[in-house]
Amino acid sequence: MKKNFKLLLTALAFLILTMTGLAGFLAIRYVRTPVSQVAQPVIFEVTPSMSFKSVSSELKKAGVISNAQLFYLYARLRGLRSMLRVGEYELSTNMVPGQILAVITSGKSRTKPFVFPEGFNIFEVAESFEKQGFGSKEEFLALATDKAFVKFLLGQEHETLEGYLFPETYLVTKFTTTKDVITAMVRRFQTVYEEASKQNPLKNWTPHQIVTLASIVEKETGAPQERKVISSVFHNRLKKSMKLQTDPTILYGIARQTGKLPKNIRKSDLLTPTKYNTYVIPGLPPGPISNPGREAILASMNPDNTEFLFFVSHNDGTHEFTKTYEDHNLAVRKFQIDPKARAGKSWRDLKKSK
Repeated sequence: MKKNFKLLLTALAFLILTMTGLAGFLAIRYVRTPVSQVAQPVIFEVTPSMSFKSVSSELKKAGVISNAQLFYLYARLRGLRSMLRVGEYELSTNMVPGQILAVITSGKSRTKPFVFPEGFNIFEVAESFEKQGFGSKEEFLALATDKAFVKFLLGQEHETLEGYLFPETYLVTKFTTTKDVITAMVRRFQTVYEEASKQNPLKNWTPHQIVTLASIVEKETGAPQERKVISSVFHNRLKKSMKLQTDPTILYGIARQTGKLPKNIRKSDLLTPTKYNTYVIPGLPPGPISNPGREAILASMNPDNTEFLFFVSHNDGTHEFTKTYEDHNLAVRKFQIDPKARAGKSWRDLKKSK
């Protein structure tokens, strides 16, 4: 009897060890084996309302794991269930469970770049934002002109965020809000401006005035070598109490009144008063007319030392600079009135040469 009992205990022990070993083998096999050896990309979305169990179930349906229960248990054993992060993730059918876990708990959601160039104003930025599929231009403009939001971001009262949306590439996820994107633009501007201001020798200029001038410089030239010269012209005119008489301010003033940026200036527009028409108002307009880049900001802070008071386009993106009104008129006749000087030329040629 005792021999039979010992034999039974031995058999049970062996069975338990065998089952434990088998379970361990299956667990190791599950952890080390992907669903497929062939890589098939899968875009997987974790929404705010999803639990880890529902995520495991959806991963199974998506074909990136073979067993939802085992995946849930594996995440629990590793203490990663609470680390799940909302996002849109790039997975693959040849990823093992550990790799999948690492991705969906990383918070590194799939991103798309949002890009807009230097010199775009808020209307153009909003249009580009919508065209690139990140949101509606109406919502963008509503936020960019929301005085409470403007004050929250800038710490000062301004009518809009014009001038403070720094032109750069921003990585946007499916869950990034329009407010998040605008906030990132302003924070980036503040960082760049703080760095640039260390090189600022100007006295009695407020940051808002500097950004306003930079926005005009940015719209007047796309030639890097001309920015500081253009800036010097405006500085010289301001010192002599001359009107700035810069065309981009006319266009912007109309846009602020109508909500739409015109493509051309009519003669009547030169004399139509707006807060931004520098053919009518003295000094700087009340705020920026575009969103300048770093170099335009630096040029506005550090103009070249010149005596120039005028400039006229060469029709290729560069300009002729002059000191007197008489010389300016000669330059106008040479480069603008003479049809031969304009034939076959475009400011786009400057971009091609770059």
